[in-house]
Amino acid sequence: MTTETTTDATTAPHGYTADKDAYLKRLRRIEGQVRGIARMVDEDKYCIDILTQVAAVNKALHAVSMGLLEEHISHCVVGAAQESQVSGNDDAVQEKVQEATAAIGRLLR
Repeated sequence: MTTETTTDATTAPHGYTADKDAYLKRLRRIEGQVRGIARMVDEDKYCIDILTQVAAVNKALHAVSMGLLEEHISHCVVGAAQESQVSGNDDAVQEKVQEATAAIGRLLR
């Protein structure tokens, strides 16, 4: 997995910054669920019960992903659009839209 960053972290906060604590809390809860699934496998629990927990983790991760995607669009894409109105150059908007499109594509795989 590669990560690409096109914005210097020192120049502007990310769109999710205001909700960072909530995202971290949710991710810690998901982490606990995953550890619980590993424990279920270790204890030879019923496969359907394990699959139910895996589905719950997938749904929770999907919710985090959708929240981050919404933050990207409402903060990063909108910010780039506002900047392009001032500068007259829409390259940044196109870049942010392409990032969002690629992220959506990865989520749909």
